[in-house]
Amino acid sequence: MSTRTEAQPRIRLHKPEDFVKMRKAGQLTAQLLDILVEETRPGVTTATLDRICVEFARDNNAIPATIGYRGYKYALCTSINHVVCHGMPNDKPLVEGDIINIDVTLIVDGWYGDSSRMVNVGRVSRSAERLVEITYECLMRGIEVVKPGAHLGDVGHAIQSHAEANRCSVVRDFCGHGLGEVFHDHPNVLHYGRPGEGVMLKPGMFFTIEPMINLGKPHVKVLSDGWTAVTRDRSLSAQFEHTIAVTDTGHEIFTLSPRGLHCPPYQF
Repeated sequence: MSTRTEAQPRIRLHKPEDFVKMRKAGQLTAQLLDILVEETRPGVTTATLDRICVEFARDNNAIPATIGYRGYKYALCTSINHVVCHGMPNDKPLVEGDIINIDVTLIVDGWYGDSSRMVNVGRVSRSAERLVEITYECLMRGIEVVKPGAHLGDVGHAIQSHAEANRCSVVRDFCGHGLGEVFHDHPNVLHYGRPGEGVMLKPGMFFTIEPMINLGKPHVKVLSDGWTAVTRDRSLSAQFEHTIAVTDTGHEIFTLSPRGLHCPPYQF
């Protein structure tokens, strides 16, 4: 889950022992996503996926961070087709051809692991399949440039240039964010930008990168429920998200799939 908030003046630089705690939170979150992507198929409801999340958290002494967050009622965000982010689980079955983003944040011993993945529901159109591929590539290109001395503008530029080279657009209304013992913290991580601009990266920074990429124009609107963001032109949208750290030599991804289920089509 991501919301663009006012920048705060100080970015926390975490200690080696904090990395250990974030690895635990990130890996449990990734383990849950492995289960959820395997359960996502035609006929399954997003409410069912939400119940799986609640039960998994309970069984693993974790807390779904979004339940009760600013009044949100669910353990997952489930964003289907033209929903950009913050789609709410319901009892409507998924159908062949849908694409869905499953976004989950678990609190483990006070630390937040935040990640999302796309799932192709059955056989999808080539345009939907390609959008999902491009979005995953955007995420990984953004992560690849993370190292001490780089800037957040470098991250945004890597994502934006790849998306636009493939005739897609980057959503501007939402962004990645710092986290750790706080759900949404500084810095804001924009998914567009110019090289060399923005916050300089230092070892110990924790944040998410979570680009939302549209097949059409970048403009979105939030529905009357106050949460669900959709593309204004009804074009398809996709998103992937990892929680990462800046290390002394580069970066570490805390939320890598234990089973290698990184991008669809997934092999179970």
